[in-house]
This record gives sequence, structure tokens and C-alpha cells, in this order.
Amino acid sequence: MWFWVTLDADIRCEHKLGRLALTAPEDFVFVSGQPVVTGADPIGRSIGGCPNLNVGIKPCTVTVNVQRGHSGFVTIAGRAVVRADLAGHTDGTPQGQVKYRVQHPGQTLVTEAP
Repeated sequence: MWFWVTLDADIRCEHKLGRLALTAPEDFVFVSGQPVVTGADPIGRSIGGCPNLNVGIKPCTVTVNVQRGHSGFVTIAGRAVVRADLAGHTDGTPQGQVKYRVQHPGQTLVTEAP
């Protein structure tokens, strides 16, 4: 089962300290008092605190895509609900190889069966 992701979710780059700043444009479906994240919300989000910094090495500063984690069954306003199996790439180096993942979905009440 996959939990739905809310605005309270803890999503981080593979360097563990870089944390995404999520947004949720729809404000009419809430779980545990927080809006549910949908559609392309995880794309283009800033990442703060990534420690992967050195000469010729770029820290993760933004998410660039979503590889998985959208519901195939549930939509809100035509946008797929984002699940806790969310994963995608950041702009950190090596480019196209650093991923972000959900550490905690922000709620543990609503799930979706695979």
C-alpha cells in the first residue's frame, strides 16, 4: 500500500539533508489537515540544504522530473494524486543520476493499494 503525499511530507534528495519545498495548488482535499499533493506539483520544486557541494560538484537545488508515484486510479481536479512511492531526479551532479524520494508522506491515514 502507498500512502498519499500531503504538504507535510518529508521528501529528500539522496544526499539526505536536501529537503524539497512542496506546494499543493488544490485546497479542497485534505488529510490530517494538510492539502494532498497532486499532478506535477513535485516538479520544479526547490531543494534546500543539500550538502553535495565542492569544486565542479553542483548540489541538488531543484527537482527536474517524476519517474513514479502518481496514482493510476485517483485524481483531484483531473490531476493524479501523488503517492509515497514518488521518485524522480534532481539537478545535482552527477546530472541525471541523483534522485529524490519520500522519507515520510506527511500522513498515515489514507492509502492506495497497488
